[in-house]
Amino acid sequence: MNGAENKETAAALQVESMILESKSLESAYETASSLWNVQSGDIDATVIDDGKRLFGLIGKKMKIRVSTKSPLMYLQARDFANQLIKLSELDLAATLDLENTINLDGNDSAIVIGRHGETLKAFEFLTNLIYRTDQSTPKIRFDCAGYRSRREESLIRLAESVAREVSHRRAPVALEPMSSWERRIIHLALQDNKEITTSSEGEEPLRKIVVYPSGHPERRRNFRRHRARPA
Repeated sequence: MNGAENKETAAALQVESMILESKSLESAYETASSLWNVQSGDIDATVIDDGKRLFGLIGKKMKIRVSTKSPLMYLQARDFANQLIKLSELDLAATLDLENTINLDGNDSAIVIGRHGETLKAFEFLTNLIYRTDQSTPKIRFDCAGYRSRREESLIRLAESVAREVSHRRAPVALEPMSSWERRIIHLALQDNKEITTSSEGEEPLRKIVVYPSGHPERRRNFRRHRARPA
């Protein structure tokens, strides 16, 4: 990533902030909420100048610094997720955690996770398509009832199992297509294993990881495919 891309990414992850002239704190909250299209509860406001002249007389409007509590992209994405939930008539609520992950929690958690997390991935894909306009910006991540941590543990176990198989058979093995986050888990789990190497191959949404034995002379396409997909 070059310097310009770093700056764009940093800008996208910063909170919004500005100074308003307003008659009251309540009015400042309303103005900022409307301008940024977020809830008033997502905004912090601090009075810089209370607008009072000598002897406590009101002489001018207050100057108030308003800022979002989280980066704007994530706040708007969370609200969009809540709109999707409402339209889908699901018993769920979308909240934003300190790591800017959108968590979906409620009685319909099992429904939104779906088979192998496919429904959750669909939420994530659609939201990123709308709100992540800069490809250098980190993706908007979704979680539901701790699914991501369970999925990560499952992927690590899969990676270790396939690595043992590749080392023993001395033949490459291809995994099922995965998201970029899932592929990253596999790469990180095996990065210190000197007996194998990993490679992401193919085009989205069918991009997958191929695990090769170290020193493999060529990356032929007749590798064995790993059929078992983790839950």
